[in-house]
Amino acid sequence: MSHYSDIQSTHYTALGFSDWFALRITKTLRWGADTFFAKRYGNRAIVLETVAAVPGMVGATLSHLRALRLMQDDRGWIRTLMDEAENERMHLMTFIEIAQPSWFERIVILSVQWVFYIFFFFLYLISSKTAHRLVGYFEEEAVLSYTLYLAEIDERRHPNPPAPAVALRYWNLPEGTTLRDVILIIRADEAHHRDTNHYMANALSGRDADHKAITACPPHVSLDAGLL
Repeated sequence: MSHYSDIQSTHYTALGFSDWFALRITKTLRWGADTFFAKRYGNRAIVLETVAAVPGMVGATLSHLRALRLMQDDRGWIRTLMDEAENERMHLMTFIEIAQPSWFERIVILSVQWVFYIFFFFLYLISSKTAHRLVGYFEEEAVLSYTLYLAEIDERRHPNPPAPAVALRYWNLPEGTTLRDVILIIRADEAHHRDTNHYMANALSGRDADHKAITACPPHVSLDAGLL
């Protein structure tokens, strides 16, 4: 699992109203998660992954229809976004087994999913670059959340049970794999989705994918190797 520990936390500095809008939404939702779930990271992950599984499917669907309508190549984006949606769904299935949400939390999850799906669908229709930037910012927060989750486990404030069978099957992991091992893999997935969506947003806005606005996070949110 060592190669999953070398994940860099980065932040894309907002450039213009579109990026600022996406960042404000992200920070507002982050505040809501911090208020409602505090340090219950397993339950937080369930809501996070419920929302995170929506953009890939919405983006893939609308990109597919656009490619058909314009009769042009999709640059491989449709498959990438579908794979992202599937990956996020399996994150959700994993944490459902771990956190065992209550019926009230399940109702919250369903409500959040429907509201976010409708919002993101229309956002993607209006401005796909803003939608991808929003997902990029979501994934930045996901990387941070999973880093804090790892800290809770490493400092023995959270148990480290065996990984559920659904995670072993999906990632082809051996018996004896723990929750901490799976979180490392999931965090790496989120970092990949972060970079992919920021790249897509840059491509749609005509910016260089390696724009200097992508910077390392401040020390208090960095992924310190000693933490892992």
